[in-house]
Formats: sequence, C-alpha cells, structure tokens
Amino acid sequence: MKFHRRSFMHLAAGAAALPVVPGVAQAQTYPSRPVRIVVGFPAGGATDIQARLMGEWMTERTGQQFLVENKPGASGNIGTETVAKSPADGYTLLQVVTPHAINAALYSNLSFDFIRDIAPVIYSARLAYVVVVNPSVPANTLPEFIAYAKANPGKINYGSAGQGTPQNIACELFKMMTGVNLVHVPYKGGAPAVADLISGHVQVIFAPVSESIQQIKAGKLRALAVTTATRLEVFPDLPTVGDFVPGYEASGFAGIGVPKGTPVEIITMLNKELNAGLANAKIKERIVELGGTPVGGTPAEFGKIISDATEKWGKVIKFAGVKAE
Repeated sequence: MKFHRRSFMHLAAGAAALPVVPGVAQAQTYPSRPVRIVVGFPAGGATDIQARLMGEWMTERTGQQFLVENKPGASGNIGTETVAKSPADGYTLLQVVTPHAINAALYSNLSFDFIRDIAPVIYSARLAYVVVVNPSVPANTLPEFIAYAKANPGKINYGSAGQGTPQNIACELFKMMTGVNLVHVPYKGGAPAVADLISGHVQVIFAPVSESIQQIKAGKLRALAVTTATRLEVFPDLPTVGDFVPGYEASGFAGIGVPKGTPVEIITMLNKELNAGLANAKIKERIVELGGTPVGGTPAEFGKIISDATEKWGKVIKFAGVKAE
C-alpha cells in the first residue's frame, strides 16, 4: 500500500481552510438521527471503553444517540473497511487507534487506504504501555533487565496480543534500539498473554496499562518502565524507557475519524463537542484510569499524529520483518 502522507495532511488541514458551502445547512441539522461509532475490536477492551465514553458524551450534548458498533477482526481492518465504504454524511464514525497506523505497512492487500479514505476528527488520548516482567526475572530496573537479556540472548520470551499488534511493535522497537535478543510469543489477545506472564511461560510484555495495572498493584507483575516520552499520572514513580534508552518512545493513540468527503462543517462540529468532552473532569479521570492522557486539538493535529505513526511503525515493521498472521 502506498503511503499518501502529503494528500492526507492536505485533507486534515482542509477543515480550517475551506469556504462555507451548502453543507452548512446539513451541519445545522446534524445529527437528526442516531450516529454509529464503529470499533474494530471486541467489546470490553480499552478501545471499546473510550469509544463508549465519547459516545455517551455526544448523546448528552446532541440529544441523538451515538451508538458503538463492534466489528472486530483483522486488527481493526474489518471495522475500517465498513467506515471507508459508508456514506460521508457524519452518521458513521470510526474509533481510530494505533493499529490503524501499523496496518498500513503490515497488510498489502487491503480494499482501502486508511490515509486516503479516512479523515481525522480529533486526537482523543495518548496511550501508554508498561514494560512488565514476571517477578522471577532477576531485574528490578530496566537497565538490569537489558543487562540480563544481553547475558541470555534468545532465552527470554516476550508475549504480545499477536503479530503486528502495538505490544509486538513496541517491543520490536525496543529490541532494535537496545540490541537485545528476545523471542516473540504471540497470543490471541492481550489477556491470555498477561495470564501466561503471571504463570511464567513468558518473561516480559509491553502491556497496555488497562491490562496490567491491577496485576502490578497486586504484586503479580513487576513494572520496570512506561513507553511514553513522559511519566504517567497513574504511575508517577515509574521511569520511562527513554530515560535509559535515549530516543525510545512508543505511545499509542485513540481518536475519531470519518469517511473522506464528510462535510467540513460536520467535522468541525464533532471536533468542538468532543474537545469539550475531553475537558470534562469525569471523562478525563476515566481516560487516565485506562492508562491514557486526554489530548484533544484540531483535525489537522490528529492527522499529523497518524501520519507520523504510520511512517515510524512502517520502518520498525520492515526492520523486524513482522508479518501479519
């Protein structure tokens, strides 16, 4: 798949530049019926929870229902295809997350081009992963773990939710930047990977905060560092990977997108209302509990986040030779 970075950034910036058009009348009556937010992952996970948070907010603000529709499969590609082929009228939204940037390099036969076919609306949250190890691993700090891994090349297993998932790619970036030799053990989801980490079948995972925080607090897992550029509010004493591996950063993201061609006035209205939601204390608190940092901003700013992530993770996938399952 070709990466249309320039055209995507042009589309993202267009919301602030296009003149008033007949779509204004449509925007003034929008929404006049229920809106669906397509989530390309199963119900109950962090992606689903964040979509429902914003859907509830939009329902309260507009008086029309914003309903989550889960369409899991193929790392979110089934849901993305649904949205890409939907009418560009504001009544089908997409919960956009990190796998959408990864998939551009991971899959070569998609029926859509994410950069070309999905227009950004808002960057809802920056997401973090935590480097967690089984307590039997003789390392209390990340430098100690790196030293241990280098002394035992090919003998340490790391788990993930599957090939090409953010956990997999975050760890491959870590391997690339530190030179350690860890063996990947992919699972069918994050929960079974964490379960096997607790039982000792794998030794380390770059786990989403939402999937590991309770086990960390209970002492079942040992947290060494977070993957974001700055420390997390939920783990204020935990250092970043970048504190010891200069330049390392593996943030995830969550936000909202719509089919290309959706009227700018509708995108602007959604952006405004969703920004208001991200400033709400209860929503902010819930996002923090899920290991995220509320962000907000313009469609163009979210467009740049997606473009930069697509480029970054594409390089890691190529270097590591990661293949879709």
